[in-house]
Amino acid sequence: MTGIIISSIIFAVSLYLILSEKLNRVIAGFAGAVLMVTAGLIFGFYNEKQAVASIDFNTLGLLFGMMILVSLLEPTGFFQYLAILAGRLSKGRPVRLLVLLSAITTILSMFLDNVTTVVLIAPVTILICEILGLSATPFLMAEALLSDTGGAATLVGDPPNVLIASAAHLSFNSFLTHALPVVLVAWFSVLLTLRFIFRKELGVRPNNALAVLELNPREALDDTVTARRVLIVIAGALTLFFFEEALHVQPSFIALVAAGIALVWTRPNIQETLKRIEWSVLTFFAALFIMIGGLEQAGVMHHFFMLLSSVRDVSPRLLGVILIWGTALLSAVVDNIPITIAIIPVIQELGMSGVNIAPLWWALVFGAGFGGNGTIIGSTANVVVASLSERTRTPITSKLWNRVGLPIMLLTCLIASIFYVILYPLFASQ
Repeated sequence: MTGIIISSIIFAVSLYLILSEKLNRVIAGFAGAVLMVTAGLIFGFYNEKQAVASIDFNTLGLLFGMMILVSLLEPTGFFQYLAILAGRLSKGRPVRLLVLLSAITTILSMFLDNVTTVVLIAPVTILICEILGLSATPFLMAEALLSDTGGAATLVGDPPNVLIASAAHLSFNSFLTHALPVVLVAWFSVLLTLRFIFRKELGVRPNNALAVLELNPREALDDTVTARRVLIVIAGALTLFFFEEALHVQPSFIALVAAGIALVWTRPNIQETLKRIEWSVLTFFAALFIMIGGLEQAGVMHHFFMLLSSVRDVSPRLLGVILIWGTALLSAVVDNIPITIAIIPVIQELGMSGVNIAPLWWALVFGAGFGGNGTIIGSTANVVVASLSERTRTPITSKLWNRVGLPIMLLTCLIASIFYVILYPLFASQ
C-alpha cells in the first residue's frame, strides 16, 4: 500500500508540473522518473532493471528514425517548395488555397512529424496571405487542425499511434484499413466546416491575386540532390512498412535502417543534423514510460482496473464510444501523449480479464488523435501555429480556437463514434 501511495503522489506531482508549465516538461518528466525509481528502491516496489524494461524502445526507435529523416529533409527547402507550389496552383483563390495547403500539410503529417510540418509551412502560408491581402487565420488553423486529424490515419502519423501500435502489435497496414477510412471522412467534414466558419474571410477577393503566380517554387529548394535522395529513402521505408508483417520486422527497425541509409547517402553535417532532432520529445517519452512502469509495479494500475471492473458488463460498442470521448476530452486539456501512455496499461489489464480489447485500441487512436483539436493547448502543433500567428495582424487567441477547434473536435469524435458502432466487427477483428 505504501508503494501505491508514494508512486501515485510522484506521478500526480510530475503531471501537475508538466501541465501547469511551472517547470519544463522534460525536466519535470525526468525528475519524476528519477524520483519514481528512487522511491521504488527505498520502498521495494521498483528497481533500475524494471525501469529500463518499462521503456518501449520500439516506439523510441521508430520516432528516432523518422526524426533523422525529417532533420535531413528540413534544410533542403522541400516543405517551402510545396507551400509555394500550392500558392501558385491556387491562382490567388482563397478557397482553393485553403484546400491545397490543408491537403499538403495533412499528407505530410501522415508520414512525418506534424510539428515540423507546420513549423516549416506556416511561415510560407503567412507570406502568401500577406501578398494576397488575406487573413492568415483560416489557413493556419486549417493546417493545425487537419494535421492533427490526418495524423491519426497512419502508424507513424502521430506519437500516440506509435505507442498504441507497439503495445497492441498493430501493423502499418492495420491503420490503413481501420483508421484511414474514418480519418478521410473526418478530414472532408472538417474542411467543409472550416469553409463555413471562415466563409467571410474566404469570401474576400484578393487585390493582388496574380502576384502568387510570380513566386518560383524552385527557388525555395536549397539542395535538390539531398531532397531527392531523402524522399527516395522515405518512399522505400513506407513501402517496407506495407510488408512489415511478411518480413517479420518491427517498424522501428525499418525506420532506423532507412535513417542509416539516408545518412550514408547524403553525408550531411552530422552535428547540424543531430541538433534538429527533437531529443526533448524522446527524453520525455522515456521518462513517462519509467513513471508509468513504476505505477504498474506498485499496483496502482491494478487497483485502478479493479475500480473499472464493472465495465465488463457494459456493451462492447458502448465501452469503445466512452473511451473515444473520454480520451478526447482529456486530450483537449492534457497533451495526448501522457494520456495515451497512461491508458494503454489499463486496456491491457482489461484484456487479461477476458475483455476483447482489439476494438478498444482503435477507440484510443481516434480519441487521442481527434481530441487534441479541442483547445489551443491540446496538441503541440496548435501551440506552434498560435505562436506563429503573432506575426500577423490577427493573432489566434484561445477564445478563437475554442470557437473553432471545439466544434471540430466534437464533429470528428461523433464521426469516429458512428463508424465505431457501425463497423464494430471490423475493429474487433483488428
